[in-house]
Amino acid sequence: MNWFAYIDLYCERTAPGLMNEPANAVSNAAFFLAALLAMRAAMKAGDAARRDGFLWVLIALVAVIGAGSAAFHTFAERWSLIADVAPITAFIYAFFFYAMRRYIGLGTTGALAAMVAFLALSFGFGELMPAGALNGSGDYLPAFAAMVAVGAELLRRGHPAGHWVLGAGGVFAISLTFRTVDPAVCPAFPTGTHFLWHILNATVLYLLLMSGVRYGGGAERGGAGT
Repeated sequence: MNWFAYIDLYCERTAPGLMNEPANAVSNAAFFLAALLAMRAAMKAGDAARRDGFLWVLIALVAVIGAGSAAFHTFAERWSLIADVAPITAFIYAFFFYAMRRYIGLGTTGALAAMVAFLALSFGFGELMPAGALNGSGDYLPAFAAMVAVGAELLRRGHPAGHWVLGAGGVFAISLTFRTVDPAVCPAFPTGTHFLWHILNATVLYLLLMSGVRYGGGAERGGAGT
């Protein structure tokens, strides 16, 4: 495998070069801003948020997402594609575990089992989706479904984090739309719409992080397997 193979996936890129996707590259600053704002909020919150190690891992992952995505939209090579996708994948499943543990109230074993089930369902869905469907946005539909399902269940229970998680799902639906239409609008708008995917996704991640800052610290139940 050639780790330095050139990859061109989005409208804005027309040739190799570090600055051939300026909007797509610069818009990754939104992820760093989301992480910074969440970090600031966590520092100002109560002890539960400040001492929540898992929450700090999630905040750090958002910054890593920004770095990985910036790498891909500048270098546009195979290794940078992995640097782009891997942190996003890690955040999806890490936050799902966090939500199962802190919001739904499952024990460690139950939350892990739920996360593995979600992983298996996501993989199965990906296998059923035609290659390149929705400009690759189909791969993110399980994450969207999870936000809607978890948010709705939390609202049903009267858990205040439900508004944040469901709101994140609503923003993510708009974000997915901009990611999907990127090649379609390219002839009329050469910059494309992928940079809006970055900005809106940063908003999604900020909302999820803020749900943890506000409501994640006190909901965890006792030992593993409870």
